[in-house]
Amino acid sequence: MLMHSRFSRALCTSALLACLAAPLHAQTIDDGIMLGKHELLTGNFYSWDTWDEYWEGTLKRTNGNIGTITTEVNTITANYGVFDRFNLIGTVPYVWTRSSQGVLHGIEGFQDLTLAAKWSVLEKPMTSAGTLRTIVVVSAGIPMTDYNLELLPLSIGLGSTRVSWRGTVNYQSTPGWYLTGSTAYTMRSKVQLDRPYFFTNDEFVMSDRVDMPNTFDLMASAGYMKSNGFMTSVSFTQQRTLGGGDIRRQDMPFVSNRMNAFRAGGMVMYPIPTLESLAVHFAVGHTFDGRNVGEATTVTTGLQYTFNRSSTR
Repeated sequence: MLMHSRFSRALCTSALLACLAAPLHAQTIDDGIMLGKHELLTGNFYSWDTWDEYWEGTLKRTNGNIGTITTEVNTITANYGVFDRFNLIGTVPYVWTRSSQGVLHGIEGFQDLTLAAKWSVLEKPMTSAGTLRTIVVVSAGIPMTDYNLELLPLSIGLGSTRVSWRGTVNYQSTPGWYLTGSTAYTMRSKVQLDRPYFFTNDEFVMSDRVDMPNTFDLMASAGYMKSNGFMTSVSFTQQRTLGGGDIRRQDMPFVSNRMNAFRAGGMVMYPIPTLESLAVHFAVGHTFDGRNVGEATTVTTGLQYTFNRSSTR
C-alpha cells in the first residue's frame, strides 16, 4: 500500500512545457511586431525547462520518487509577411522529457503543429513620439503524433486540438521603447483515452472521451527595440484553465486537470554585426505561482534569420 501510494504521488506532477513555457522571441503570436510584405523569418529555438517542486492543487510540495523533471524542446519557426499588416506563422516543436529518479521513463517526439494568421487591424500614430497598433490573431494547433497523453509528468502534450482568438495592443515609441498587452481565449477539443472509463473532479465516468476545459491567458511586456533588430524585454503571463479538477492526494493526475500559472521572464535578441539579418536570441522565465503545475525555470536560446529584411515594424 505504501509503495502504491508513493508511486501514485510520483505521478501527481502535471506541468507541461507546452502549456507553460512557450519560447519568448520576436515576431510571435502574442507580440506587437509585424513583418513587412514578402519578409520571411525563420528560426530554431532550444528550450530547457526544469522543476523539482510543484503545486498539487494549491499545496506546494516535492516528491523524491521523481526527483527533478526536465523538458527539452527544439522548435522550428517560420513567419511570412503576406502583406505589411498580415502575417502567417507556423511552429513545429520536438520534445524530450525525463525524470531524475523513480521508475517513470521519459518520452520524446513531435508535439503539436501550430498555425496562425496575424492581422494588424489598426496602426495609428498617436503623436510624433509613437504609434499605436491593434492586432488580431487566429491560431490553431493539432497533435502531430499519437503520443501518450496520460503519463502527465512526462507526457509531451495534452493531445487536444486547439483554436484560439487573440487580441493585442502595442504602443511603439519613436525612441524605441514599447509596451504590449495581449489576451487570448483558447477552445480545446475532447481527447480520447486508451481505456473506457476515468475518474476526475470527484466523478466516475464510463467513457473514453474526455472534455477538455478551455483556457484564458493574459500577457504584458515592456522593452526596447532598435531598427537594426536589437531587442530586449521583460514579460508577465497569467494562464487560467476554465474548469477542470485538482490533482487528488494519493491519486494520479488527469489530462483535464486545472493548470493555472503566473510566469515572468526576460529576453534579449542581438543581431550579429555585419550580418544583421541573423540574430542571436536568449530568454529566461520562471513560474512563480500556480495550481497543478511545476515551479519551473525555463531557459531558451536560438538563432533567427530574416530574408528580404526591411526596417523593423
